[in-house]
Amino acid sequence: MPAVSSVLVPYASYLRVYEPLTAFPEPERDHWARYAERVLRGGAPTAQDELRRALAGLLSTPPAPVPVHESGDAFVAEAGGAVCVCPWRTRLRAWLALEELPELLPEAVLDAVLPPVVRGQAEADHERWRERNPDARPWIRSAVWQVPVRWFVLFADEEREYVPGGGAGGEAPLLRYRTPMVEARRRVARSLRTLRESIGEGPLVEGLVDVGRWLEEFHPRSLVELDYGGLVYALPAESLAEDRSVADVTAGITALRDGDGEVAGVAYERLAERWRAVRDRQFAN
Repeated sequence: MPAVSSVLVPYASYLRVYEPLTAFPEPERDHWARYAERVLRGGAPTAQDELRRALAGLLSTPPAPVPVHESGDAFVAEAGGAVCVCPWRTRLRAWLALEELPELLPEAVLDAVLPPVVRGQAEADHERWRERNPDARPWIRSAVWQVPVRWFVLFADEEREYVPGGGAGGEAPLLRYRTPMVEARRRVARSLRTLRESIGEGPLVEGLVDVGRWLEEFHPRSLVELDYGGLVYALPAESLAEDRSVADVTAGITALRDGDGEVAGVAYERLAERWRAVRDRQFAN
């Protein structure tokens, strides 16, 4: 676990897919095999390192919201005896994040942070890159000041990993879930059936369909991870320790499957109240 520093991970959560080395074509597979070997010996870069590099680009003059070159880093994990990697693909994710900024920031603020000419150049670069890489997709999705409800569907409460912060090394807290790809896909399919039968089409179903399609693009023996990331700093320690959002979502969907709308409503309200308190902090001084 990385030590807490003066630059904290942003208040964002992450949904990641780790693919086995066999999922990558050569010579990329060889690159990740050598990379993973170094990481497993120690000294792996972290999300904190990626943040520092991104901030360096944004603070330059003019700002550089998208790296000039794609990152050669990845997160590494072992699943079922196989080494799996989750490429950062920082450049691609930066382009995708730029597309979402107009929905998150007022135009005047956006223009002040990233002038239109800078955004226009980045968009043009992305378009040219996309023509050469039409099938590219990120291994990491992120969300600020929340964990989307649809992400919780992919996991089970017993897959929860919680490590409180502190200790002699000043470790940061950790809250994450990991599950095999086959389980994540199965839970998406079952939940979609239940939601469509009980509440019909809507934003939650649409979001879950999108996540399901994204998961289908990866190797069936991949590992799926939900990492609370910087949100561990937005939740009081006792709230983080008691957080059982995945269990609440599972209970709600199970209740809907059983036709018990009252129990489903209680579970949803418990979940909504917990995350309402987190989102409210986004606008606090």
